[in-house]
Amino acid sequence: MLDINYIRANRQKVEDAIHNKAYEIDLDEILKLDDERKSLSQKIDTLRQERNQISAQMKNGKPDKALIERGKELKKELSDLESKLSEIEPVYLAKLKLVPNVPEDDVPVGLSEDDNEVAEVIGEPTKFDFEPKNHYEIGQARGWIDKERAAKVAGARFAYIKGDMVKLQMAIVNFVMNSLSDEGVIKEIIEKNHLDGLSTKPFTLVLPPLMLRTEMYDAMDRLEPREDRYKIEGEELWLQGSAEHVLGSMHQGEIFQESELPARYLGYATSFRQEAGTYGKDMEGIIRMHQFDKLEMESFSTKETSRKEHELFVAIQRWLIEQLRLPYRVIRKCTFDIGKPDARGIDMEVWLPGQNKYRETHTADYMTDYQSRRLNTRVRREDGEVELVHTNDATAFALGRIMIAVIENYQNEDMTIRIPEVLRKYMDGKETI
Repeated sequence: MLDINYIRANRQKVEDAIHNKAYEIDLDEILKLDDERKSLSQKIDTLRQERNQISAQMKNGKPDKALIERGKELKKELSDLESKLSEIEPVYLAKLKLVPNVPEDDVPVGLSEDDNEVAEVIGEPTKFDFEPKNHYEIGQARGWIDKERAAKVAGARFAYIKGDMVKLQMAIVNFVMNSLSDEGVIKEIIEKNHLDGLSTKPFTLVLPPLMLRTEMYDAMDRLEPREDRYKIEGEELWLQGSAEHVLGSMHQGEIFQESELPARYLGYATSFRQEAGTYGKDMEGIIRMHQFDKLEMESFSTKETSRKEHELFVAIQRWLIEQLRLPYRVIRKCTFDIGKPDARGIDMEVWLPGQNKYRETHTADYMTDYQSRRLNTRVRREDGEVELVHTNDATAFALGRIMIAVIENYQNEDMTIRIPEVLRKYMDGKETI
């Protein structure tokens, strides 16, 4: 959520953000509501002060009749004003929440995904001397993916993952956890990408809850669109749609010491999305599933280091993909596509030869203090000042999609799969499955 004072001071910039993110919001209405609530609050404070003065006078000796009458009048006036304020406050807050974050200056302006920009292409699409198969053909033939039995048990867009594909997923998980919890790896990535002055602190590993309360989901500004979320019937609980939803909310209402930042987390969680609006798309295989496993990065940092923290997350994503020796490209997301709470967004798309196209495997979101304002997550600076932290989140690996990339890029004609070299020690030295 944006600060109302920031909106007043940067009216045109906020108007541009609303337009470039394709929202329709009446700022005049929000500012008018803010004026009304401030005026009511000032009147209430003045009347409360007068009431306190009357109470103090009435404590000494016989109560004055005029003071008693004025006390009754004040009680009625306060009740009316407080009632009006209680009506305006939720309306004002609901409308203020709708105002999107302001994009960074280097975010491409665009009103559809078609306006995203390819910033860089790394590696050549994998070539074969045979017709490559897609991951689902291979997975079915090898007994690794069973969607028919999953549909019988849970419905469409679920799958049983079996055999060596399970070992492959666990190998990827262990590789990422070991790498990002190693300060030497973080230092190497920082130095390689010239992120001077950034902390080399490694990531803390987290197995988070898979559910969160409505209040926390809303504070993260990730609850909408609700039709894409799973709610627990009869409770104010939701299945999380990505690990950052429960990582970013874990410090709600807390104050970090500056020496504790950056706080970096790597969460491993099974996530759930209804994939509303995608029925009929990607029905073959395991790309758009209702349930999927992810390794997600989250960080809390100061305002001075948050942009570099975002760039570090992007550099980590590149490093992880390159360790698997997969061809990919970097996408600079446009204003429309970065999302309401984001100030900047970068995607990675890996080449999938079975589909003969690049597909999104990673995203990195830079939120500035937009999330922390509603979460009330702050930092006490060394000079004693308390201010909002800045937040970043980014995909380390969406396990399903990265396994698809490995299977399709490392396939042999007989449908065996070569194991990327960095994963072999996590698979008992196997070179092929």
